[in-house]
Amino acid sequence: MASACASSAIAAAAVVAFSSSQKNGSIVGATKASFLSGRKLRVSKYKPATVGSRSVGVVCTVADPERPIWFPGSTPPPWLDGSLPGDFGFDPLGLGSDPETLKWNQQAELVHCRWAMLGAAGIFIPEFLTKIGILNTPSWYTAGEQEYFTDKTTLFIVELVMIGWAEGRRWADIIKPGCVNTDPIFPNNKLTGTDVGYPGGLWFDPLGWGSGSPEKIKELRTKEIKNGRLAMLAVMGAWFQANYTGTGPIDNLFAHLADPGHATIFAASVDDNRGS
Repeated sequence: MASACASSAIAAAAVVAFSSSQKNGSIVGATKASFLSGRKLRVSKYKPATVGSRSVGVVCTVADPERPIWFPGSTPPPWLDGSLPGDFGFDPLGLGSDPETLKWNQQAELVHCRWAMLGAAGIFIPEFLTKIGILNTPSWYTAGEQEYFTDKTTLFIVELVMIGWAEGRRWADIIKPGCVNTDPIFPNNKLTGTDVGYPGGLWFDPLGWGSGSPEKIKELRTKEIKNGRLAMLAVMGAWFQANYTGTGPIDNLFAHLADPGHATIFAASVDDNRGS
């Protein structure tokens, strides 16, 4: 780890002279971690330390030995310091190098994770219950083709308005945290969360899990991000599966369990080639 720090310092250290009247931090040669090593990719902003009438900046980022990193031995970029839930030092494209962009990306991932977990539950659970005879629901992939209480255009407009209202309030909370904590219809119903993306309160934290110690809260938030990332992959996999095999993930699973040697993705590929 010391050698990693030394190599990063050699690549990144820069001594820049500023006038004593300059108050703001400047752009210097800060190092961003590359995909597998600590190679310099581009410059980054930071506020240099002031010594006398000159400002001296040296950048050296070394991962905490106890901190889990996505690739063992790699050096995380300086903007991923492990303070965010689910931060394992992975940002090969430098998408979070700007602090404002990092905050936006964090909220975007959090919401996508939550929608993906709901989507995965909506895909797998009804299909499984239908498979064992408890429910009788259409496949998630063809659910949009069914007839409902109104036409599809009306459903789309209603969903657009409702989701647009909710997303607008979420965006306002990102811009000005806490500004939407009071219910506009029922003023006595207030949210208790203080962190953006974690509103708390009776509706969003009925069990009070968000009121524990900081370590416990970060552990739960990290588990949420992990499960959400897995759910995003699962939903994408279910979509590819439906396109490739024409059946749902539960049907594919049961078929594979019944005949593991033949009901595989490779067999489906052979059948498609024969059909064409």
